[in-house]
Amino acid sequence: MYLPKLLTLVFCLLGSVLCAQNFRFAQVTDTHVGGATGADDLRRTVKDLNTMKDIDFVILSGDVTEFGSDLELALAKQILDSLQLPLYVVPGNHDSNWSESGANSFRKVFGAETFFFSHKGFQFIGTTSGPNMRMSPGQIPRENLVWMDSVFLANPDANTPLIAINHYPLDESLNNWYASIDRLKARNVQLALCGHGHQNHLYNWEGIPGVMSRSNLRAKEEVGGYNIIHIKGDSAIFQVRRPLVHTEQPWLKLPLKKLTADGSTYPRPDFAVNKDSKAKLVWEYEDHGDIGAGISSDGKALFTANTVGEVFALDLKTGKKLWAYKTGGKVYATPAYHKGTIVVGSSDHFIYGLDAKSGKLKWKLEADKAVLGSAAVSKGKAFVGASDGKFRCIRVADGKLLWTFDQVKGYVSTLPSLADGKVIFGSWSNGFYALDQESGALVWEWDNGHSNRMFSAAACYPVIAANKVFIVAPDRYMTAIDLKTGKTLWREKKDSARVRESMGLSFDKKRVYAKTMDGELIGVPVTADAMDISWKAQLQLPYELAPTAIYSDKKQVFVPSDKGLLSAVDPVSGAVNWQYKISNGMINPPLLLKNKIVVSAMDGKIVMLSY
Repeated sequence: MYLPKLLTLVFCLLGSVLCAQNFRFAQVTDTHVGGATGADDLRRTVKDLNTMKDIDFVILSGDVTEFGSDLELALAKQILDSLQLPLYVVPGNHDSNWSESGANSFRKVFGAETFFFSHKGFQFIGTTSGPNMRMSPGQIPRENLVWMDSVFLANPDANTPLIAINHYPLDESLNNWYASIDRLKARNVQLALCGHGHQNHLYNWEGIPGVMSRSNLRAKEEVGGYNIIHIKGDSAIFQVRRPLVHTEQPWLKLPLKKLTADGSTYPRPDFAVNKDSKAKLVWEYEDHGDIGAGISSDGKALFTANTVGEVFALDLKTGKKLWAYKTGGKVYATPAYHKGTIVVGSSDHFIYGLDAKSGKLKWKLEADKAVLGSAAVSKGKAFVGASDGKFRCIRVADGKLLWTFDQVKGYVSTLPSLADGKVIFGSWSNGFYALDQESGALVWEWDNGHSNRMFSAAACYPVIAANKVFIVAPDRYMTAIDLKTGKTLWREKKDSARVRESMGLSFDKKRVYAKTMDGELIGVPVTADAMDISWKAQLQLPYELAPTAIYSDKKQVFVPSDKGLLSAVDPVSGAVNWQYKISNGMINPPLLLKNKIVVSAMDGKIVMLSY
């Protein structure tokens, strides 16, 4: 007598499930507002989406802007404000790697840099991809992973179908792809979406179907395009929509199902090199956020910062956390120590003076935009660049502004070099300057001749030796500039030595080191009249992008990598003395001590090594 009611209930439930799994959404990606046609192409797409009657929501999966500038973000937001559909946005590498706000404005403009929501029986989760402010492979920030854990903890039903979104593919394009994949595999992940590659493509990411979508840009076509994704029962159907023109036939029909173990995995990071390394672990610390800053010390504690916005201190002997000071934005600047005071800038627009023992605020000075540049300190003065077109000199004792140079093109993210009474630095609009340390007056300005700001000599720490300023940049040139006049002495580009942004000076100050994109370490005599590669290490790293500076002592040249491997090279023979893998994230500027080194990686790992 209860069978008909039971069958009715079953059919009603089945019908509701099938109904729930029948909806369409749009994936727009790689809009690059600020590029040649980015804004116009996005306007056309928004106008088109507003005519679509069967689209439930829109996902914008990164590279919203070309350069991550505040003006580009504001323009993109202005265009997107006219969209009449719910919008979910994550940033891409163009929004974060060159961001004048330190990827802080993205959160303010769009409200967040991650998203999680449920829709008709599905869950959607979006994370950022990085790399944030440092050229390297992509990386899902440590704080995003912590956030993912909290989201899944608050939504314990692991059987609900899940679709994941990241700007990068979930493969070795990301330094920590495995950290995301392992979390997703613990849920009922059915599909992962990305952009970045500007083309439609199907992948298999350890059993997770991965779909890359085409860029919204028109490129060489008359109009651009985006993807309409139809979730229909147990399938996802992908169609390219040519805005205001037509919808193309499906290019992909993908089965949606619970993952089964298919044995396909990418190799996880291998730490076997540490077992026989001459470098030994003294202590290890893992932060809850990414770390994009270097390290300083007063001899008892070390000081660094994270992208959660904290400046913090660790005990030098034990690695135990001593204190933390929370700023209002992500911090990428290396804290500078001077006579009991820590000087550090934040993307919240302030430069802070903190007590080194307690972390309490002594003073703070407001800039007009984010402060991403690290401070160089000399004679009680801190020299620091910001993103507001200004470079400042501040008295460390009380935070008094001593002078301001207000003619900087673009923004500053580097540590300036001090020499010959000058402060020397580059900016992200092909600006390169030498200012008088006492007055802030411009002594000379150098130009690399490029119109593309991505070729700026803005990430390298300028090397000063033999009355010359040496720089390397993304245009793959090494340049020697006269320290007195700013005149170009020589400037060379070699296919056999594709230098980029990582460089340093030998301990004896006779050689300029530069790391190449092919993973080699070269040396050029400071007295050379050309790019004379008279020394080359026996080091061979894989393809390399990390811009981190190279440091030396009498017996070692320390070479960072973008995948967490630190190499120590003999400065005479070029032999590799030892290697140690800290994590799989990019290495930041280290702190050299006597027979010890403290190193942090972008994924929040800090270690002290003895050697």
